[in-house]
Amino acid sequence: MLGIGVFGAGGRVGQLVVELAKKSDAVKLESVYVRRDLDFSIDPGVLITSDLKILLESSDVVIDFTTAEGTQALLETALKDPKPIVIGTTGLEAHHENLIKEATKKMPILYASNMSLGIAVLNKAISLVANVLPDFDIEIVETHHRHKKDSPSGTALRLAQTCAKSRGLDLDKVRKSGRNGNIGARDSKEIGVMSLRGGDVTGIHNVGFYGNGEYLELIHTATSRATFAQGAIKAALWLHKQPNGLYGIEDALGL
Repeated sequence: MLGIGVFGAGGRVGQLVVELAKKSDAVKLESVYVRRDLDFSIDPGVLITSDLKILLESSDVVIDFTTAEGTQALLETALKDPKPIVIGTTGLEAHHENLIKEATKKMPILYASNMSLGIAVLNKAISLVANVLPDFDIEIVETHHRHKKDSPSGTALRLAQTCAKSRGLDLDKVRKSGRNGNIGARDSKEIGVMSLRGGDVTGIHNVGFYGNGEYLELIHTATSRATFAQGAIKAALWLHKQPNGLYGIEDALGL
């Protein structure tokens, strides 16, 4: 049975990973990292620590749902004590992603801004659509709860990157994440990535391809954060058998 450690067990998704691990026949919860006291019950046999080195040493695979700063600290510690890591943290910047790439020289890492299995399939599908319908305008709209701090979501940016790559475009040059005023007609190469925030929406991603006389929209709706926790555990089970390198959720699904 695979022993997992959870970094960020006090967070909303982290708690779900803990709960699912308790019921799993494939993984065993070995340790959790918390900075403060846990506000929920945990089995007596599970190690509770605020030391990242101990978290890594006591786990076969570590699952990380924290913050950009937390992920950075975990990776810096793991460089000295390599361990397979599943990273589901969002809002990472270029220097965090560079650190991930550096760490993959010493350990296998699966990084996905969205651990949903459905999003992985959506990402695969839009690559095909963007390529087959090159004259259709692409607009991506993501909706999340009022508390989400990063915008656009990491998932929306990933979907946009997939569309741009499929068309041989540089996303940084064609992305539009805001329109206001008399800005003129839409450029044919633009990829719109817009954000909506409100309520307790778990996550909606709409990728639209708009042509003359017809349009196609592919929509993924997450109705529970449990889908992210389930995806992370599935990823951990796959990752611990892999050689050093950087992987995505698509790799774990064989897409």
